[in-house]
Amino acid sequence: MTDYRGATVEDLQLSPALVLPVSTSIGTALQLAFERDFSILPLHDPSSRATLLGWLSVDALKPAAERGELDLDAPLSSLQSGAAEDSEGARPVKTFKRGKTYKVITPNTPLEELEAFFTAQSGPSGSGAAFALVTDGARKFVLGIVTVDDLTKFTSRRYGTNPQA
Repeated sequence: MTDYRGATVEDLQLSPALVLPVSTSIGTALQLAFERDFSILPLHDPSSRATLLGWLSVDALKPAAERGELDLDAPLSSLQSGAAEDSEGARPVKTFKRGKTYKVITPNTPLEELEAFFTAQSGPSGSGAAFALVTDGARKFVLGIVTVDDLTKFTSRRYGTNPQA
């Protein structure tokens, strides 16, 4: 494990998250994602911003949009059925499992804990959480999204080629 010397998630200097209601059109969501260079967009219930429903994987949605297979005026909620799966069967909209206990990641979370979270999520298959939602302590607001890549870039910027030192 890397010695982050007391660094926290806040030190990653993440861009503010963009959280969209599932009533947002597919075209608008794609445009907003491309403008901000985001690959993950959290989705909330249109009646309550505090109720997160899941997330949109822009990378899974982009191929179908490029092939013209999507109605760009349709709401994101229309993608939840799996009709827009890519060639590998990945659905662009994934929902959070209700009743599951989630690890709270805040700006004050030490990077060692974040690294441990990503390691625990990847498991033996190596496929797991590729991102974490950064929230306030009460989990009312999504402040940012952090990826494994963000952590890797931080360590290479801060420590160069030998992050274990």
